[in-house]
Amino acid sequence: MSVNDPLGDMLTRIRNALMRNRTTVLTPASKLRGRVLEVLLSEGYIRGYTETTDKDGFPQFEIELKYYEGAPVISEIKRVSKPGRREYSKVRDLPLVQNGLGIAIVSTPQGVMSDAVARAKNVGGEILCHVS
Repeated sequence: MSVNDPLGDMLTRIRNALMRNRTTVLTPASKLRGRVLEVLLSEGYIRGYTETTDKDGFPQFEIELKYYEGAPVISEIKRVSKPGRREYSKVRDLPLVQNGLGIAIVSTPQGVMSDAVARAKNVGGEILCHVS
């Protein structure tokens, strides 16, 4: 199956698994997906992830979702910059997600990071998604 937006596919898989109260979800592996998962892990939105292989030998990530008192920690995960319409932001224009309670994941020349880290490093870039 051909996927035009691999990151959007991963976010949709996470969103669907959270709606079904799953503890884990599988998604094909890529460098960008791994970097986004690192940000989600460091910010405390997921419990962890491991790289495995499927029955055909293709690499994939097994993501352990995080719940607190029966409710998912991720209440909303939304793709911002899409292949048809890229969204870029200067460091001073980086958005606050839910007045600072959520994060924006940003792809910068220095790597993929949260909006708070991007502000601290004084670097802007492509806004990949919002998580709250």
